[in-house]
Amino acid sequence: MLNSLLLLIGITLMYSTPLVFGSLSGVISERSGVVNIGIEGMMVVGAFTASAVSYFTGNPWLGFLMAGIAGAAIALLHAGASVTFHADQTVSGVAINLLAPGIALFFCRRLFDNAAMTPVCTTLPKLFGEGALNGTPYASLNVDVTVALGFAAALIMWFVLYKTKWGLRIRAVGEHPAAADTLGINVERTRFICVLISGMLAGFGGASVTLAIVSQFTQTAISGQGFIALAAVIFGKWKPHGAYGACLLFGLAQALTVVLGGGSIAIPSQLMAMLPYVLTIIVLVLFVGRSAAPKADGVPYLKGSR
Repeated sequence: MLNSLLLLIGITLMYSTPLVFGSLSGVISERSGVVNIGIEGMMVVGAFTASAVSYFTGNPWLGFLMAGIAGAAIALLHAGASVTFHADQTVSGVAINLLAPGIALFFCRRLFDNAAMTPVCTTLPKLFGEGALNGTPYASLNVDVTVALGFAAALIMWFVLYKTKWGLRIRAVGEHPAAADTLGINVERTRFICVLISGMLAGFGGASVTLAIVSQFTQTAISGQGFIALAAVIFGKWKPHGAYGACLLFGLAQALTVVLGGGSIAIPSQLMAMLPYVLTIIVLVLFVGRSAAPKADGVPYLKGSR
């Protein structure tokens, strides 16, 4: 019983980590007033970049770092369209989700002899060292180091948003940009930076998949996790700690598909695979009307407007 519980916890932590990075990506962007529906596409580019760089260099840490840079590069397109040129943020995000997977597949075919997936790459180390907990009841809890990185990222974002002057400026820009502008805060620059950080975090989320879970990039490596992360942002009420808790819940749903799918209970695998997405729909139906987004979220700011 204990082993099964620890296994469930370990798998939950592993599957929740990409969602944590993705949801934090949504939190920092939307707190500044920019809707980022393009998290899915940024995660796809991050997943490919991490796998490719890790394969060619043998250094998964470099792959993780480059995934963040690649995600920020894609976010640069979203920031330019939605912040600089005041385009519709939803349309820009959808365009990112259409463009980014194509970019990842194009470079994958160019670099790997027209293959639609990368070879198996070097992965990130375990949290307590490879084999450190073997032979103990806690072996299933020796998750990848990305779990600790995701937890640290959530703590840092909470501290920045609620305990620093810059965090206060971000929240002010997302709630009432005109008032923030009169106080001398550069609204466009603040939003631009937050969108770039959002892309970087989404890239880290994609890297957490290919460097810690599946060990290679495939076209289905992300498979909707960016959208589940957006649901976690809403469920968590646009707060880092709330989004982190929501990601654990979604991670638990994915863990149940693994644990119950391989158990003695005859549950069709198709039904189990549906569980995370059904839970996402239920959460959105129950909480989308009760959670209050930042007041200026999704509203382009024109200097001088009130």
